[in-house]
Amino acid sequence: MGQFHHAQDAMQDTVNYLVSYSRDHQGIVLGATAVAVIGSLFIVGVPRKDKRKPGTRDLGGGSIKKAHIKQEYDDYSKAYGKEAGDGILDRTKTTELVNTFYNLVTDIYEWGWGQSFHFSPLLPGKTPAASEAAHEGRLAALLRLKPGMKCLDVGCGVGGPMRTIASTSGANVTGITINDYQVQRASYHNDKLGVSSLCEAIEGNFLNMPFPEASFDGAYAIEATCHADKLQDAYAEVYRVLKPGCYFASYEWVSTKKYDPKNRDHVRVMDEINYGNGLPEMRTYKEAEQAGKDCGFKLVLSYDVATASPVCGPWYGRLAKIPISFNRAMVNFFAALHLCPKGVKDVHDMLINVATSLVAGGETGIFTPMHLLVFQKPEANGEGH
Repeated sequence: MGQFHHAQDAMQDTVNYLVSYSRDHQGIVLGATAVAVIGSLFIVGVPRKDKRKPGTRDLGGGSIKKAHIKQEYDDYSKAYGKEAGDGILDRTKTTELVNTFYNLVTDIYEWGWGQSFHFSPLLPGKTPAASEAAHEGRLAALLRLKPGMKCLDVGCGVGGPMRTIASTSGANVTGITINDYQVQRASYHNDKLGVSSLCEAIEGNFLNMPFPEASFDGAYAIEATCHADKLQDAYAEVYRVLKPGCYFASYEWVSTKKYDPKNRDHVRVMDEINYGNGLPEMRTYKEAEQAGKDCGFKLVLSYDVATASPVCGPWYGRLAKIPISFNRAMVNFFAALHLCPKGVKDVHDMLINVATSLVAGGETGIFTPMHLLVFQKPEANGEGH
């Protein structure tokens, strides 16, 4: 039996490698297709204890019991209106829906994308992973982090950016996420990669954080505060826990100047992005700027990283090259043979569909997931530094 489990693990590693290779090299070879299909059939069985990343047979619904994934997905879908611009119908349930969303998608995100749940412009001559790290490292520099400082990651996911920022700056980073399954995954990776002395993930609502006032030397959010029902509420809570004179940086999901609310195609794309990513609505970058100012922040910097450099590849390039037909066929195959829980196919279909919408938003220029805002909390005497 031990040899069989070792064989399972080896095959799982092969499948995961091929998935990662196809993701990083933007293509799928026929050999990968064959091994993935055969390997996935072979490895179904007792899950591995070593979960460096979810394997094909591990895809599930986070903290949701497998038998309930389909119902939770259906409830999530019903929460969004069917008319143009509706978004989440009952906004009082936004936090609950975001938690459900991340239970449904975290395994698939980590399996198919990586540990950093965000987009990045592709740097010339660099891999997606290197571009991702540079995108994260920019925040450490903007926050002026250094060893011994305490930094807050607002909406940390499974902790990919946290580990990069802590490792490059030497600062202690505490991440907060509404989702307890993501805390488990982040803690696992922190331990496995030997960064637990600098990184910690806790479960909590970033609209009501369990931290004293003025307890952090810096804070950042990477494509996370877009989930807040009211952006000002999220910013106000960051303002509360930040020390006077310190900085808060955020990559925000916003509509750009090119977005026309009277254009049906524009509205449709935005509605699809909101639904497929657990957002209550889409704000403009001006609304995001004002939300920070209304909390008392001084706006230090505001620009769209997606269009800042004329030499970088588009942030949506990796999405545009996803082999959608292949991915859909594979998941349909697993679902037909009951190799994944009921409902996982629906979640995967949602993510595949929204990938098309995100690319459309990027190509038309009406949407960006990385409008950079840098705010400073004034000093006690009302001045910045």
